[in-house]
Amino acid sequence: MSRLSVNLNKIALVRNSRDGDLPSVTGAARTVLAAGAHGITVHPRPDQRHIRPRDVGDLAELLNEYPDIEYNIEGNPYAGARGNGYPGFSALIDSARPHQATLVPDADSQLTSDHGWDLSGDNTRLIECIARYQACGARVSLFVDPDAEQIARARDCGADRIELYTGPFAETVARCGIDHPDSLAALAIYADAAQHAAGLGLGVNAGHDLDTTNLQLFRQITEVAEVSIGHALITDALELGLSGAVHAYLAALAG
Repeated sequence: MSRLSVNLNKIALVRNSRDGDLPSVTGAARTVLAAGAHGITVHPRPDQRHIRPRDVGDLAELLNEYPDIEYNIEGNPYAGARGNGYPGFSALIDSARPHQATLVPDADSQLTSDHGWDLSGDNTRLIECIARYQACGARVSLFVDPDAEQIARARDCGADRIELYTGPFAETVARCGIDHPDSLAALAIYADAAQHAAGLGLGVNAGHDLDTTNLQLFRQITEVAEVSIGHALITDALELGLSGAVHAYLAALAG
């Protein structure tokens, strides 16, 4: 069974819509961990629209109480310091020292992660970032499309894992249904990619728009060690409660 890391960005987004500290990001972390989640994910963006630098530090401190829980910080390694108080992605990794750093090629203005790395050019700078984060004790995962060449290049850059961008798979299942030939064909693409990565010695994570419906298919890919889920889980929490949503996703992963 894949491990579940809950992305708390949307908790912070609601909090940021008003002055104050409610809902509490660390409180939400305690709730999802009590419900059985295996990890916490955050994606602090330079515009601070949701997770902010203080959240990154607060969660790092909180997770000292949970030695078996993995802390995953996502972001663009090239995002430097901004005048709004964002210290730069590398500074956040240096200070928080997460178990995993997931590197995504997002632009500042990007609404959400919607494509993997193009590693066909000069990757010297990325290789240096990977080595820096590994020196901080982090496992490094690169956000990639299910493309064999890009996966091989991720290995060559020194990454420990890849995270498969599952947006196209989720869109196909939502449009066609889980039993449709197009959905099964999409699943096969990701299964082949995961098997290819594992054959190269890479660990495999996955994330983006995974939900309790499409996980009925995606959980069949046994190479996937971890899924990171935020938007759909928090949406379901509006009906099920946060603990109930975590239970539902753990059940979906278990089959």
